[in-house]
Amino acid sequence: MSAAEAFNHQPVMLAEITKLFSGVPAGTLVDATLGGGGHAEAILNAHPHLDILGIDQDADALAAAMTRLDAQRHRLRTSHRRFNEFSEALADHNVTEISGALFDLGVSSPQLDRSDRGFSYRHDGPLDMRMNGEQQWSASDVVNGYDEYELGTVIKKYGDERFFKRISRAIVAARPITTTAELAEVVTSSIPAPARRTGGHPAKRTFQAIRIEVNGELDVLPDALDQAVEHTVPGGRIAVLSYHSGEDRIVKERFAVAAGACDCPHDLPCVCGAIQTVRIVRGVPKRATDDERSTNRRAASARLRVVERIETVRKSDGLPVGSDTPSGREH
Repeated sequence: MSAAEAFNHQPVMLAEITKLFSGVPAGTLVDATLGGGGHAEAILNAHPHLDILGIDQDADALAAAMTRLDAQRHRLRTSHRRFNEFSEALADHNVTEISGALFDLGVSSPQLDRSDRGFSYRHDGPLDMRMNGEQQWSASDVVNGYDEYELGTVIKKYGDERFFKRISRAIVAARPITTTAELAEVVTSSIPAPARRTGGHPAKRTFQAIRIEVNGELDVLPDALDQAVEHTVPGGRIAVLSYHSGEDRIVKERFAVAAGACDCPHDLPCVCGAIQTVRIVRGVPKRATDDERSTNRRAASARLRVVERIETVRKSDGLPVGSDTPSGREH
């Protein structure tokens, strides 16, 4: 089976995502995590006023997307980059302004299901977990190289794992660990028996944490979101699907900054220089329906946040940036 054939997954919140971009200006929409091309395919089919620039650091994903979208190839451009190289990906294709962007964060089902990628605690494989196979740093370096404190910090920070101390101690004691099955067994055996019976697989949080650390996923997200906002034209939208509380927290914070959040007292004029470039479309993240969550395991933890680009406004005086005339006054 080819990589393209194997990279077939069910896109999360497909109808909601497709509808979000129905009213954006004509032009290029950036799918910053192209994956197998499921979201891109639906958007291209539903919205003839849009073309897609797909970014992905996984070469297998790009190959799968190009195969899936072959009939729409004239409306598809791709870039083998990480999404924090957002501006560089646009420059590759001489694009300066976009109609919006989509980020579908985390790991995809095909990556989890392929044992040779090393993401899964259910399938035995090498300790890999690299989104980009050309990257040198892998899960083995984290599992076998970090000291107990560093490892515990990663598991706590990125996995929200309450037994992080037990787990990191057990991993260090069991070294060298060479496969995902070995790691899953060490993690599971270090967690108290009553806790193993609730909340899904006992190793789920630890594997998530190590994957995030290996790929630096949360480190690059803020800059990628800021770049997307910068390049989007007024009326365009940026939508983000996150699957982890740390991801969602970053999305919420960056969108709040772009929406002009400031620390000034609400009953006094803004004097901190806050600039508003977006409006929040959804103040509370949207979740997948119960039906979708029961049939698509990725949808169970998905949170969708959306902003719409506006003309840049100084919060202190309500003026568009570059204007010297107060809003609503004659000139």
